[in-house]
Amino acid sequence: MAGVMFPLDSDLMRAFLAVAETGSVTMAAARIGRTQSAVSMQIRRLEESLGQPLFHRLPRGVSLTARGEQLMPYALRVIGLLDEAAIALREKPLVGPVRIGIPDEYAETVLPRALAIFSERHPAVEVTVRCDFTSPQLQALQDDGLDLAVVYDQGAAFGAEVLAVDPTVWVTSIGHAQHLQTPVPVGVYFRSDWCRDYALRSLETHKIRWREAFECDTSGSLRIAVRSGLAISPLSRSTIPPGCRELTEADGFGLVDRAQVVLHRNPRGTSPAIEGLAETVREAFRPMTGQEEAP
Repeated sequence: MAGVMFPLDSDLMRAFLAVAETGSVTMAAARIGRTQSAVSMQIRRLEESLGQPLFHRLPRGVSLTARGEQLMPYALRVIGLLDEAAIALREKPLVGPVRIGIPDEYAETVLPRALAIFSERHPAVEVTVRCDFTSPQLQALQDDGLDLAVVYDQGAAFGAEVLAVDPTVWVTSIGHAQHLQTPVPVGVYFRSDWCRDYALRSLETHKIRWREAFECDTSGSLRIAVRSGLAISPLSRSTIPPGCRELTEADGFGLVDRAQVVLHRNPRGTSPAIEGLAETVREAFRPMTGQEEAP
């Protein structure tokens, strides 16, 4: 090829992605609202710029060459950043304070990245995060200490929004297999009615002999207890740490609960900034929707 250098602009990259993802110039043209000849020309310009073909032309459709496969992640990244920038710049600037409560379970998993993205998009919004248990969060809402609260609830109250269902399960270290000991060493929360009424009762229901081996007040500490081989612990399914696994009926254990992850709002009112953060939280939990029955 001639090797004429055309800039790798967004239109060329969008055409490339559309063809790569559909496997067809015709379908790609329909996806991005261009004519088939226009898309073919864009692909040709891109290939000329790079000096080698990006697609194998097949009797029916196209497939990526090795060079096309190499370009794919870069194209996804470039177009993703452009789309993200466009959304951020089109949005009406949000201002003001927002106070949100989150459970310890999601302080290292679901929510940090979502809250960071929100802060990047809306630098004029002052986000304050409180990591706490359900009861203190709900009390803080009533006392006007929080605007939003992400909590666990067995049955969402009127006006609350269910974000996901994240069952609590017993978790063991794959390497240590604490669940095979008799009695089973168990990690529990300090003075917790929930532990007594749900976690420990589930062991008794399955006639599992247990002993209290670890006591704490955060789920992060329970995860440490599991990973280190000190105890099995009741954890939300989505927060099972690496090197650990859920104990199922096949192991003689059952679910601890089917708790809903619920978003509560301050009853005194809302603001565009509060609703913007609520939508960010909703999006963060969306991948978990419908996963509660996973084995």
